[in-house]
Amino acid sequence: MKNQSVTKFDERVPSIFEDLFKPWNELFDNRFFKREMNIPAVNIVENKDHYQLSLSAPGLKKADFKIDLDDDILTISSEKQNEWQENENERYTRREFSYQSFQRTFQLPKDVVDEDKIQAKYENGLLHLTIPKKEHAKQRPPRMIEIA
Repeated sequence: MKNQSVTKFDERVPSIFEDLFKPWNELFDNRFFKREMNIPAVNIVENKDHYQLSLSAPGLKKADFKIDLDDDILTISSEKQNEWQENENERYTRREFSYQSFQRTFQLPKDVVDEDKIQAKYENGLLHLTIPKKEHAKQRPPRMIEIA
């Protein structure tokens, strides 16, 4: 099962639900109920002409990622299963397989993003997406208006 969260780019106020469910999360966060979440952290920066999304995912390769854009929904996902090689001189009494997967979904602002020019690169454990704005959505510098 993939871990998933949906984030709006223009979300500025934290959800009240985070505080509402926090006591439940702390109750189940002990050695009997602890479940590791593999949702990578994301930073989103808005510049005057583009958004810069950086997703922290160390230990993965470029080929491990899948990035989809459906209308204004951007989805970044990854599935990776670690392969183990057995040595015939070893006998396992317990072996826990490692399987990592995640899915992050972002709602892009409508009519603001130039979807055809989105670029992605992966380096040093960070997936970087540059999401350009359409010309009409770019911040313009202040200008002086003359009085007639």
